[in-house]
Amino acid sequence: MSEHRNPEHIVLVGYGPVGARFVDELLPLVRQGAATLTVVGAESADAYNRVLIAEYAVGNADRESLDITDPLAAREAGVHLRLGLSVTAILRSRRAVSLSDGTLLRYDRLVLATGARANVPTLDGVTRVRRDRQAPPADAATLDTSGAPLPRGVTVLRDLDDARRVLAAVTAGARIVVLGAGVLGMEIALAAATAGAQACVVYHGEIPMARNLDRGGGSVLAQSARRAGVTMVNHSRAESLLFHQDDDGVDRFDALICADGKQIHGDLLLLSCGVGARTELAQLAALPVSTGILVDENLQSWGDPQVYAIGDCAHVAPAPRAGDSTARPTGGPSGLIGPGWRQADWLAARFTAELLNREAALSLAAATPAVVMLKAEGVDVVSVGNTAADPWDAGLDEHAAGCSGAPVRVAQWADPEAGRYVKMVTRHGILEGFVCVGMPRTAAELTLLFERGSELPADRSVLLRYDGPDYEPSAGSAFALDATICWCNGVTVGAITEAAEAGNATVACIGAATRAGTGCGGCTTRIGDVLEHFRAAESTPG
Repeated sequence: MSEHRNPEHIVLVGYGPVGARFVDELLPLVRQGAATLTVVGAESADAYNRVLIAEYAVGNADRESLDITDPLAAREAGVHLRLGLSVTAILRSRRAVSLSDGTLLRYDRLVLATGARANVPTLDGVTRVRRDRQAPPADAATLDTSGAPLPRGVTVLRDLDDARRVLAAVTAGARIVVLGAGVLGMEIALAAATAGAQACVVYHGEIPMARNLDRGGGSVLAQSARRAGVTMVNHSRAESLLFHQDDDGVDRFDALICADGKQIHGDLLLLSCGVGARTELAQLAALPVSTGILVDENLQSWGDPQVYAIGDCAHVAPAPRAGDSTARPTGGPSGLIGPGWRQADWLAARFTAELLNREAALSLAAATPAVVMLKAEGVDVVSVGNTAADPWDAGLDEHAAGCSGAPVRVAQWADPEAGRYVKMVTRHGILEGFVCVGMPRTAAELTLLFERGSELPADRSVLLRYDGPDYEPSAGSAFALDATICWCNGVTVGAITEAAEAGNATVACIGAATRAGTGCGGCTTRIGDVLEHFRAAESTPG
């Protein structure tokens, strides 16, 4: 390790998947002695992939498969990992943070990767606490529960302890009531039903995944879920909980009571009602916050250039200038692991260039529409971009033309009996968004066309053949070298093929070599398809 007389002191708050990625990317700088890095993590466990926590919760993955970093390598490089502790205050005037054990850490640069916590809805029987102005507790283990522990038999799904509670219920074949029909709620319900538990999803709206799907796609998904054994209860506003007493006299969840009076009984209530950024540390330090910690395009706080934020706690928006509107900025944290990892990569590269006095053409990629995938056995759902337009909207052309002056065209196809549905929204023949349910190959082709900005064929129906019985892989672009397979890490078919040529023959090996499949896990089937295609090409005589 080369010695620098005045190494930069970097403190990272948060050791989740985004924080761990930042650590990994900063290791060369630490090894060279240009910076010291201290990481403060509230959990005692080393960093793990929270996105795959549902897989662990239903027994489809073991604990080791969640590991995403090498803490031993970090420690050997000189990184100080302070786990099982929380930061209780940011002392900006002293450029220091205070820890729950009473110690102070000085910093030159402070990176906040505090992530998000599960939202607890307003329900009679559940204590709900506003934490925006509440100081973090001295006990790091109660970071999200201090002052408001959930009743027995009620849980969220954000960490390992939550997952173990769900796993116990799944293993026992218990009845799990999931409140909320977003991506996570649907994934855990479908996985629990497949694993032998009884699963029921309760949601207020008409369709599941309403933020990502249109009415047609959501209706087909709900029908597919029912066929998979999940009870779907829509148009139901939850109001309160009913309890019974355990043998030790402690109240335990018995039923969810809805506004229309129906009681939905279960053994475990899983709250899947979205997440909220952990902003209280920043807010107590008088740093600007909105739906997340407000940072500019350089990921620097609006209020302090020595403070940065990445991941689920970061709300990236242009810093206001004199005379600008004081209205709250739109948008917020993406809530997806891919953008968080890209922020971590970019910030580590920027720090490295600055501290080693190197010139680097660094620009944080502009936010692109997120590809939303539902990971469930036998139920394939992909959605991206603008999917709001409907083919039967009155005045569709005028309503959708917008500033471009070009009308939107909507092509829609449905076979609810087979659990299949596609909607494509185009302008000038270019995809602006699509919904695809039960048609994985068509979804892969549409994803590539969306990524490239390629024009769709005039006859949109030809795209449906990719999931037909006469499908020929060579007819589509699924194996084009520039096709993105893993959106979380930006890994293409070409990169996977190169890794396969180097001897990586399994999905796990590909993940180790390229990081593909180590994010949300929604691309593992596609990685397997690419490997199979590669092996077939290898065995074909030239």
